[in-house]
Amino acid sequence: MTTKENIGWRAAYLIAAFGIYLTDQASKAWAVRSLRFKDAVDVIPGLLNFIYAENTGIAFSQFQDKGAFGRWILAALAALAAIGVLIYFFKTPRNEDKVLGACALLLAGICGNLTDRVRLGYVIDFIDVHFRSFHWPTFNVADAAICIGAVLLALDVFFSKKQEQSAVSSQQSNPLQQQTADNAQPGAEN
Repeated sequence: MTTKENIGWRAAYLIAAFGIYLTDQASKAWAVRSLRFKDAVDVIPGLLNFIYAENTGIAFSQFQDKGAFGRWILAALAALAAIGVLIYFFKTPRNEDKVLGACALLLAGICGNLTDRVRLGYVIDFIDVHFRSFHWPTFNVADAAICIGAVLLALDVFFSKKQEQSAVSSQQSNPLQQQTADNAQPGAEN
């Protein structure tokens, strides 16, 4: 694959990430206008509500009320995470679509919440999922993108380790196959 094609595919993932970022920001703007001073809106009764919340902490409202110092520390950590994901994104081989897609989701989510934190000092959450006594913490589109991206990366790591273990055990159980493969390599002695 040429460098131009490689850059084109990466650009497509980055454009998708930007689309998710814009969706996140637009949905938060809608939440501010439509939900800020209202009670919860039942979307699916008994399962899904929209309710406005301001999260000054991190995921699931951890580290609340740390003031301006906490705001900027969390913003700096998010910026470092975004840079780390971007570096990993550009080092990932082109044929690793799951990893590239996961990185795009992570990047969109991190940047969406980072924008709120820098601009407002908190992250706007509004999606409220619950079922009977179970109640998931209120979240937003960026949080969903981060969670999905993280799960995709974890699954990729898990399944790639399984494949490596399977390949190693296969080679160990059939030494003749390994010897044939070694002889087929360039520069191997016959």
